Amino acid sequence: MINKITLKAGSNSQSDPLDIEVPSITIFVGPNNAGKSLVLTEIEKWAKSHTLADSKLIDAVAPMHLTLDEVKKEIEIHEIASESGNRLEAYPTNFGLLWKSALSPTDKGKYIEDNPQPPPIPVITYSNGTSSSYEAYNTGYEDLIARYTLRLAGENRLNLLDEQPAGSLLKPFAVNYLSLLFRDNGLRAKVRQVIFDAIGRYFVIDPTDVGMLRVRLSHTLPVDDEEKSLDNKGIEFHRKSISIKEFSDGIRAFSGIIAKLVSCSSKIILIDEPEAYLHPALATTIGKEIGKWSSTDRTMRLFASTHSAAFLMGTIQSGAQVSIVRLTYKDGVATSRVLTREKLLHLMRNPMLRSTGVLDGLFFESVIVTEADADRAFYQEINERLRSVNDTRGISNCLFLNAQSKQTVWDIVKPLRELGIPTVGIVDLDMVKDGGIEFTRMMEGVFVPAMQHHSMSEMRAQIRKALDASVSSAAQSPDATKNWWKRNGGIDTLSASDRQAANNYFDQLEDSGAFVVRGGELEVWLKSLKVPANKKRWLADIFIAMGEDPTVKNYVQPGLGDVWDFIGRIRQWIDNPLRAGIPD
Repeated sequence: MINKITLKAGSNSQSDPLDIEVPSITIFVGPNNAGKSLVLTEIEKWAKSHTLADSKLIDAVAPMHLTLDEVKKEIEIHEIASESGNRLEAYPTNFGLLWKSALSPTDKGKYIEDNPQPPPIPVITYSNGTSSSYEAYNTGYEDLIARYTLRLAGENRLNLLDEQPAGSLLKPFAVNYLSLLFRDNGLRAKVRQVIFDAIGRYFVIDPTDVGMLRVRLSHTLPVDDEEKSLDNKGIEFHRKSISIKEFSDGIRAFSGIIAKLVSCSSKIILIDEPEAYLHPALATTIGKEIGKWSSTDRTMRLFASTHSAAFLMGTIQSGAQVSIVRLTYKDGVATSRVLTREKLLHLMRNPMLRSTGVLDGLFFESVIVTEADADRAFYQEINERLRSVNDTRGISNCLFLNAQSKQTVWDIVKPLRELGIPTVGIVDLDMVKDGGIEFTRMMEGVFVPAMQHHSMSEMRAQIRKALDASVSSAAQSPDATKNWWKRNGGIDTLSASDRQAANNYFDQLEDSGAFVVRGGELEVWLKSLKVPANKKRWLADIFIAMGEDPTVKNYVQPGLGDVWDFIGRIRQWIDNPLRAGIPD
């Protein structure tokens, strides 16, 4: 029942507000404290009170038109509910009467698409408290939206399947959703199938406590209507089943969400962290089922906030229309950006990206990508030590990932930056050996303008030539090989003028978020600990030398220069709102 939402923030501090054409499912992702839960609260406030006063994130909401057939259907449902003196919990009993008063030829077009006259845009609510025209005719429509809105918050997730009154089966409307599921064999079968496929147990509703309904999970499928029976056969069947309360929080939360969604009549559904309490496999399943369910009604809109890549993958894999919106908030600046389904599918389908856990980057403020797992572990530990003492060089809310080589670093950096995530690549100095396609991959990965590629490549070649020439000065050394400079000081092996030129070059790369170990390779860091540069043992040995107990004298605390400043420069790039290398 919502066509469009306009968020106040765009992709950066200078961008226009973001317009979101709302599909069946809209999922808000981003780091902690980015506003994911708040945006759900503001949607709920608009739906319940039709106001955006004091809104921090949402600038405007535009509801959708209903077709004439949809209006007639709603009137019929609500007139029956009014006459029966009962109703489903989401149905407003007076809606039919309110709507009839707005069905004159003049007013009908305000909400009905089939009016012979071009229908005006429905009322759009703005955060400054103003609205577009036709506000006086909104009474019925506002009531419908308010009563059709359901929020599944974390605090009630585990109580969704608590026992509920059965109500009178003689009345045409159920008094709650367990009563509805008990009456409707078709709906109950849908819930049962989903839950069985996920956990291997059958969802059943137990009426044996006369007047109350309780949910149980059974090893066997009920037959011959024994689930509803109150004779000895039915009683014995439920005695062998297990109360939902005896299962884990994950199974209770999963089963409750499925039962609630299948049975509810709501059109606007808000779920804060649907993955809460769920194992990743169940989070994927709940995402797929939400996707399937949401496509059953064109007026239905589901909004969710999540920290789960598994849930996100499930919704996308369902084939439903999904809009992913990434929110951030840092140093008083908010951003919002719609992530295209095509780019997310690339992250999900590419084997290298999927195995690396790239999708997890959506839920962090920034990402650092290294060449290998040893590099990732070392730089992550350095950052943790900086943060543990509140050193300003430490990077908060940062995900460290590793590629399979220096070339594939940029295959991870590029798609994350395309999603608006500040992502850094760290590579060893031997990147200067890679020209041609490999160098172009790096330039494109950090979005260096194409006109600069040739000059940057030329300078790279000059630096490599100078480094190779430095080998001749070490001809007396037994390890004076072609890559001698990588293990023996990096650019410090160059003459003063060449070293200055190389530093200028690498400064330019760092401006675009590509960080090169100028000393050569990972093993050059923390040389004062005198750990031998053995590729197979260096990481274990350096961690031993650094110590693990901060209270012990030989524990290595952050110091000046060295790798500590290297991480500090990375933080400066990440924190710079005008950083280069992030496409709009």
